Amino acid sequence: MEVTAAPFLPPPGNMLIILVLLLLPPGLLAQRALAGDGLRYDYRAYTECQPHPEPPLYNGGVLRWATKITDFSTQDEGNYSPAFVLYNISEAMIYAFSCWVKIDGPSSAHVKAKILTLENTASQCIGTALVRNDCWSFLKGGFALNSSSQTSVLYFQTASPNASTISIRSASLQPFSPDNWNQHREDRIQMIRKRFVNIHVSDGNGSRVVGAKVAVHQISRDFPFGSAISKSIIGNKPYQDWFNKRFNAAVFENELKWYATEPSPGKEDYTLADQLLQFVQSNDVMARGHNIFWEDPKYTPAWVKNLTGSQLRAAVAGRIESLLSRYKGDFVHWDVSNEMLHFDFYENRLGANATAEFFTTAKSADPLATLFLNDFNVVEVCDDVSSSADSYISRLRQLADGGVIFEGIGLEGHFGKPNIPYVRAVLDKLGMLRLPIWLTEIDISSSFDQKTQAAYLEEVLREGFAHPSVDGIMLWTAMSAKASCYQMCLTDANFTNLPAGDVVDRLLTEWQTREVMGATNDRGSFNFSAFLGEYKLTVSYQNLTTEGTFSLARSDDTKHINVRLSRPA
Repeated sequence: MEVTAAPFLPPPGNMLIILVLLLLPPGLLAQRALAGDGLRYDYRAYTECQPHPEPPLYNGGVLRWATKITDFSTQDEGNYSPAFVLYNISEAMIYAFSCWVKIDGPSSAHVKAKILTLENTASQCIGTALVRNDCWSFLKGGFALNSSSQTSVLYFQTASPNASTISIRSASLQPFSPDNWNQHREDRIQMIRKRFVNIHVSDGNGSRVVGAKVAVHQISRDFPFGSAISKSIIGNKPYQDWFNKRFNAAVFENELKWYATEPSPGKEDYTLADQLLQFVQSNDVMARGHNIFWEDPKYTPAWVKNLTGSQLRAAVAGRIESLLSRYKGDFVHWDVSNEMLHFDFYENRLGANATAEFFTTAKSADPLATLFLNDFNVVEVCDDVSSSADSYISRLRQLADGGVIFEGIGLEGHFGKPNIPYVRAVLDKLGMLRLPIWLTEIDISSSFDQKTQAAYLEEVLREGFAHPSVDGIMLWTAMSAKASCYQMCLTDANFTNLPAGDVVDRLLTEWQTREVMGATNDRGSFNFSAFLGEYKLTVSYQNLTTEGTFSLARSDDTKHINVRLSRPA
């Protein structure tokens, strides 16, 4: 059913929805059979504009029963077009949204999907896409409401004044219960972070051994989970012990940034960076290099901002050569151009090819390091079109046109209240590029109390760890000498866990297979599932014992290990 209404601007307050209700009969949205229980989340996404839209995910979900208004407007800035009227949206549900979008007018424009409720006239952005006029673009997002709404409007907006029409096809809104959403996470963790193992034990004659004791102990974890550190950890044994007990990855908060290593031209000082590197390497911790260049002029060395032309080119070339020749092979990643979706200091001074040149030079200086873009608000918020998933993809393609090979996607993750279904949708879309994706600077705003910070942190970490496209997670929780942190600390000054620290410890325990013990069955086999990583294996039977190690790497196949128990010759 489709109802056409003349465009209107709403009077103040809730009159917008009241006018809609005058046009539409209630009860058109039937959610009772679509709670999402037993339905599998669809990770599909599309990064290419297509001549025709694909069929809707979930067969349209609850939008099969929604009423569509062909013309819609509010007092917000921007152009508006089709809207869906939704009834009985529950705060107890998580909603996954997707559609295909096309515009008339300019060659391209960002289109946002938003939801507006009767009870709260402030709209919430639930998805964004960079849309063209000659093909269909895929928009994917989602939301969860703070409180249930009897009547809501899901609508679309573009800020482009020349976009006359927004066309929507194959729209879908699928609710999931929290239990079902969490079950998807657990299923994915089993698929991508764990592996089934079959240990078969035989004797010297090759006959199966029944009742052999098997003990498996995890030596190291495969998934990189770490935190930022700063100079305050140098010589601070309690801090070092606390860090080493938990993390297998690190990033330096400020000590590698240009303003820290070369505060004056030609006067380089790598003392603190060297000491931090010595600490992480002596404890078998991998390290990310952050960063070579920071596009924000506010964090560009003052003396660099005064350079132009050939002087600036010489300075940036010297920066890359000095940094990467000193640390060649020491850092697994380099954030080459930090926050370039929002700032353009170097390209503004050196031309549009400057970033491509940075990547090319960095790859030549350290061929083994994976080179990343890194930026904020990609997964944190929906309203920042500068850093939407499509903006990120567009920037990567521009670099590819300049000769840069795609290597790594860095998503900072400085969250307010996280919109978890939106986070998953963005990861779905970026994951289609088949590049390493890292959540590089995860924290929760200090505007929340510590318990709320911890609850939001847990949701973000669980979503990141369970997503098949995420290859590593870094927390932005370096502690300063004054026991403060950028936004969120994990401990107090005495390294006693705060609520966020308790969350980290609980998840680290949950995401490890510390020990597995058992005995071989009547077929001489012992089966179990374990997290990816390195393991020590001990098998004993009567007075015979053998030991060894094995590794579990990501694979769909069961890991088969044959153990032969035999007496020494």
